[in-house]
Amino acid sequence: MVGRHAARSRRAALTALGALVLTALPAAASAAPPPAPGPVSTAARTLGADAPPAQVLRAMRRDLGLTPDQASARLVNEAEAGTRAGMLRNTLGDRFAGAWVSGATSAELTVATTDAADTAAIEAQGAKAAVVDKGLAELRAVKEKLDAAAARTGAAETPVRFVDVRTNRIVVQATSESAGADLVEAAGAEAAAVTVRVSSERPRVFKDLVGGEAYYIDGQARCSIGFSVTKDDQQGFATAGHCGGPGAKTTGFDETDQGTFQASTFPGKDMAWVGVNADWTATPDVKGENDQKVQVTGSVEALVGASVCRSGSTTGWHCGTVQQHDTSVTYPQGTVDGLTRTTVCAEPGDSGGPFVAGTQAQGTTSGGSGDCTGGGTTFYQPVNPLLSDFGLTLRTTSAQTGTPAPQDNAAADAWAAGRVYEVGATVSHAGLRYRCLQNHQAQGVWSPEATPALWQRV
Repeated sequence: MVGRHAARSRRAALTALGALVLTALPAAASAAPPPAPGPVSTAARTLGADAPPAQVLRAMRRDLGLTPDQASARLVNEAEAGTRAGMLRNTLGDRFAGAWVSGATSAELTVATTDAADTAAIEAQGAKAAVVDKGLAELRAVKEKLDAAAARTGAAETPVRFVDVRTNRIVVQATSESAGADLVEAAGAEAAAVTVRVSSERPRVFKDLVGGEAYYIDGQARCSIGFSVTKDDQQGFATAGHCGGPGAKTTGFDETDQGTFQASTFPGKDMAWVGVNADWTATPDVKGENDQKVQVTGSVEALVGASVCRSGSTTGWHCGTVQQHDTSVTYPQGTVDGLTRTTVCAEPGDSGGPFVAGTQAQGTTSGGSGDCTGGGTTFYQPVNPLLSDFGLTLRTTSAQTGTPAPQDNAAADAWAAGRVYEVGATVSHAGLRYRCLQNHQAQGVWSPEATPALWQRV
């Protein structure tokens, strides 16, 4: 979280911001779903959910109020739900209106569609169908209007905007009903598609090569390492853009020379990466509870409702759930789009630190409100866009290194390790065609024919 590297006046403004209380999760367990056929049964193994690190399970039990069996079952259910949701998203096309998991063990997957005729296909994948008015693409178009209006008029009173797939509406978080209504009017958006949620929360960026460990910027600011990355022969780590600009120098947790910010984007996005010197080695590790390590195996994006855990140099290891993807947040320094909103707590100095779902990298801490005493809301910058924008390769247990293959060469549609793929993307591999089921950066061991949890043959 952005910390002491900001100007003193900026720090003073941020400290005055309000907080939200952590939303409680249901305590009752849900029954496990029936065994899923075919590729779904491989999802837990592909994503490492069948053998999660002990510290992930312990933190989920503590922060989500789960039993040991519920925590284990939840990770497996979430992994398998992602594959089923991806299949249905590709099948439904423009009729797809979002997907989410629910229940203490995430045993229930709900997929929304604009056509009741899709119910049978959804239920055939072991999911519950929700028939709604607007497709996800239509909702996102309305949100884009609201974001554009916020950029024109300023968004101090309407700092958060997101698509809520559970309610099939766009939510504008505003300091008053009138402020929210004014934004809707300025955007020319359909009022019936927007919910104004009144809150005193004003998110701020959290200031102050193992993910979650501290590093220092130009000797005066502290942030947290996100995920280890490589680019050609250069090793480094991903972190938050608000932590430093290109050329800023960093020192490690031991305050020895470490590296230099190679690229940074903030606001707009909140992403950066630091290239380190030869004294530092990139690892797939994230710092968990009691200094134990969680090893990252990939970057498959978690569904709404899924459990996520965060590591940071101020507050350590905490868990919560994904509330919404593609959230726009207006901080005092400007608006950041494409963030993910969570119930995980965080505090200044945690900025840049990693979020994981099981062993899958999700993103780096951007900002939020509240704290880890009373609870709060935290936003993270998804890692896959960061990897794609900067041409980086995530360091995982498969020891993949180098630079992703360029997207604009003659074999642009050929599957390649290191490329970031989104749901619906099609590739060729070994003479066959495949369609992507879940957003992820391709790993060398995740070729399409070997990972039906991520790829569907077409």
